[in-house]
Amino acid sequence: MAQPVVSFVVDRLGDLLIQEAIFLYGVTGKVEQLQTQLRRMQSYLQDADRRQDEDESLRNWISEIREVAYDAEDAIETFALKAASRRSRVGVLNIIKRYATITKKFLEIHQVGSEVDAIIARIGNFTTSLETYGIKPERGEASSSAYGRQIVLRRSYSHIVEGVIIGLEEDVNILVEQLVNTNESCRVVSVCGMGGLGKTTLAKNVYHNSDVRHHFESFAWAYISQQCQARDVWEGILFKLICPSKEQREEIASLREEELAKLLYQVQEEKKCLVILDDIWTAETWKSLSPAFPNGNAAAGSKILLTTRNTDVALHMDPTCFLHQPRCLNEDESWELFQKKAFPKKDDPDFTISTEMEKLGREMVGRCGGLPLAIIVLGGLLATKPTLYDWDLVRQNINSYLRREKGREQLLGVSEVLALSYYELPYQLKPCFLHLGHFPENFEMPTKKLIRVWVAEGIISMLQHEGEGEETMEDVAQRYLSELVERCMIQVVERSSTGRIRTCRMHNLMRDLCLSKAKQENFLEIIYSWNVDEQVDCLSLPMVSRERSSGNVRRLAIFLDQGINRFLPSQYKGNRHLRSLICFREKSSRLKEWGLMKSVFSKFKLLRVLDLEGIQGSGGKLPKEIGYLIHLRFLSLRNSDIDELPLTIGNLRCLQTLNLLTWNSTVQIPNVIWKMERLRHLHLPESCGDSAEKWQLANLTNLQTLVNFPAEKCDVTDLTKFTNLRKLVIDDPVFGDIFKSQGVIFSRLESLFFVSNEDMSFNHILAGCPNLYKLHIEGPIDKFPEHHQISSKLAKLKLQGSRLHVDLMETLEKLPNLMSLDLQMDSFMGKKLICSEKGFPRLKHLLLYDLTSLEEWIVDKGAMPNLCRLQISNCTKLKMVPDGLRFITTLQELDIRSMFRTFRIKLEKGGEDYYRVQHVPTLAFRYCDY
Repeated sequence: MAQPVVSFVVDRLGDLLIQEAIFLYGVTGKVEQLQTQLRRMQSYLQDADRRQDEDESLRNWISEIREVAYDAEDAIETFALKAASRRSRVGVLNIIKRYATITKKFLEIHQVGSEVDAIIARIGNFTTSLETYGIKPERGEASSSAYGRQIVLRRSYSHIVEGVIIGLEEDVNILVEQLVNTNESCRVVSVCGMGGLGKTTLAKNVYHNSDVRHHFESFAWAYISQQCQARDVWEGILFKLICPSKEQREEIASLREEELAKLLYQVQEEKKCLVILDDIWTAETWKSLSPAFPNGNAAAGSKILLTTRNTDVALHMDPTCFLHQPRCLNEDESWELFQKKAFPKKDDPDFTISTEMEKLGREMVGRCGGLPLAIIVLGGLLATKPTLYDWDLVRQNINSYLRREKGREQLLGVSEVLALSYYELPYQLKPCFLHLGHFPENFEMPTKKLIRVWVAEGIISMLQHEGEGEETMEDVAQRYLSELVERCMIQVVERSSTGRIRTCRMHNLMRDLCLSKAKQENFLEIIYSWNVDEQVDCLSLPMVSRERSSGNVRRLAIFLDQGINRFLPSQYKGNRHLRSLICFREKSSRLKEWGLMKSVFSKFKLLRVLDLEGIQGSGGKLPKEIGYLIHLRFLSLRNSDIDELPLTIGNLRCLQTLNLLTWNSTVQIPNVIWKMERLRHLHLPESCGDSAEKWQLANLTNLQTLVNFPAEKCDVTDLTKFTNLRKLVIDDPVFGDIFKSQGVIFSRLESLFFVSNEDMSFNHILAGCPNLYKLHIEGPIDKFPEHHQISSKLAKLKLQGSRLHVDLMETLEKLPNLMSLDLQMDSFMGKKLICSEKGFPRLKHLLLYDLTSLEEWIVDKGAMPNLCRLQISNCTKLKMVPDGLRFITTLQELDIRSMFRTFRIKLEKGGEDYYRVQHVPTLAFRYCDY
């Protein structure tokens, strides 16, 4: 990963030249020279990265290049750190000390200049060395490398069909129906998923399916490599579709490319053809192939079935395509597939599996996470190992066995198949992927936090979104995250009401690959349960390579699961290059005292990210040494037990994210937040302490997120200066007044949580926030607006205590993009709600909670056509669910809570209203026995 690291450092140096210009006075020219040299090195490294597996010496050179890039960043940022510290002290120096400081400054400039010159010389030597290995400043031929060998071994052939398919039967039926159904308008059927999921196996079974064979006239299978040549692919497909004679082949071979494309196009127009494009990687590849394929429904009904790891490829080919994503196998299917491979004689009546062997086998199969390729590799390996001892040995080292089938070099191991996705990532996505290795197995990663850490670390560079209009670095990070999802390298767990990814996770084998690459690239170190024994084994994960590149560790993830007497093992305390420290804790882990953090704050002065979420410790006061971390960009104390911050917290002027949502509702915070002018995301506790001192926050103009605005300490009109604000949580009635008196417009505000005990002018707030996606209002509303007065972008609305008597549905059902609606605690005081035909066209989630006056709810046929989840809770006067629910075929879950027993009995099987909800897969009753 030298190429992405060098590219990352080039961007970081550019950021430093922009952000730290005042601290780099005297060395700017050196930094620019260094940046130029590294940029020249970039052009060599894509080829070198692909070829490093061929030669250990080359691999060592790659490692040294990566370290010199990191050393360059360290040298410049350390100088900026010293300059910043010197500048903060200069105001109190007398003339003699000032002179000494100036002298020291010139010595430091000379020192960093010498360091940069030495680094530039090292880069020059590397360039010469790379050329001796035949590495050129352009991408080499894949076929000449180990990577190319992988591509060759990955090639699929249509005549080789897997004899055993488990868990794919339903998938085959779904795809066959799409292909042979003449009423379906889509011409492209795509199979998308992560490597090893069985996409090619599925496509082969569809290709040879009898219904498919009877439906189409001609068939062609084409394996599409990453370096495919359009002409070769066209010829191969054409030969299979028309079965030409020798003379016709020679004639086709003599055609110009445009003539060949036209001929293939015409064949698909005249005959009903099925073309399989297996393993297509990029939209650019399809663009080169597309001239030979009809761009609409072919007259004869020709279709394309493709397999890909990237959903964007399929949608680029045809936005209306049928997109099918096979699932991983469940526990029973996994065990069945494993038995087919591990016990070839299983069908023999005399064959039995011992209890001990089955126990070991099921444990190992569980490690495969339902990935068919991993199960097949494991089963094939164990088929050659007859004894229980052999099986237990494999169990102890299962991940190393899954990497490659030893003794069967003609096949690829699981990690090699998955690694193809990693190798194909653009350089800017590789550090994003490796960063995911911080998180524990099966952990649901909160994407907001993930994105903010990427930005804080500099993984998302200012230069990467230059020229993109109003797109922020967070927007760029969101795009990168979405692309990793599209490439099937991470899985979405939950999406927000606006469709953004809220949480995600990695398949455990993909995570093992991530950790292996992160270790190999010296990107990340993980500490597990180190306090048990000072002899730390940070390579305890089986699949993590026990060989890692030499160099300084710059990122640590610490998994704490017990009482903590020392925060870090001794071997890490001398590492002054640490940039990121992220902690994860079990409920039982606890710091002996917060004073243990003093040494961390004092020694790791280059830290950019410090995540102490959930950490508990005696004392409750953050040590004043936190003030040393003047380069810190991200600090989270969320769910910790900190109740007081030191005055030195004001030294953290580079902070972008500060999360103080601790377990304590009150945290004593000194009046220093105003110094943090780069803050982008500020989460304050409910109370910031009992000091009567007024805060001035108007200069925090970069704020995008502000949770718990301290109205008791600030002038509410300061909010009008936050022109970049996207999310605001505020509990103050005066906020509503500023719209009436000043005509304030928050043009970028997307999410608003407003609490007031007084009647508020809802219309004025809506007029001042024209681009809201999410709105949560607690408190009485004097008048409900017309639908045209509400932002058409509104996707999520939560009302509580509104005390409105007008039928809200009449207005809200006309909002075109509303996807989630919560009506809670007397938000509606009337007796009747009506949802009319074609109302709520995109609504997916609806909650009716504690509407104590509601007696009747009518849903017309055709209303809420996309509703997925409905919850009715404590609406005790409601007599029955609407009859119109029976027409909502999309409804997946109906949750009835705190309703009378008679209401429940009507909806249960055999009840008089059961016919209205019998189509709903999940029908739950809670606390309905009154």
